[in-house]
Amino acid sequence: MTLVDLTNAVWRKSSHSATQTNCVEISRVPDGVAVRDSKDPDGPVLLFTPGEWAAFLAGVRDGEFEL
Repeated sequence: MTLVDLTNAVWRKSSHSATQTNCVEISRVPDGVAVRDSKDPDGPVLLFTPGEWAAFLAGVRDGEFEL
């Protein structure tokens, strides 16, 4: 993935964490999905291709990340 301009990105977080500050936020970007830490909005951002994001979501649905 190349550099992505996040200046006008619209960030959102889960409705389950509406009053929390220790969350992740996502934003759809032209080439996929951007993810950041809500308590550090100017910090680093992870970028995922559509395929990577789909694989992550499938893993969540399948319980791959259950502790």
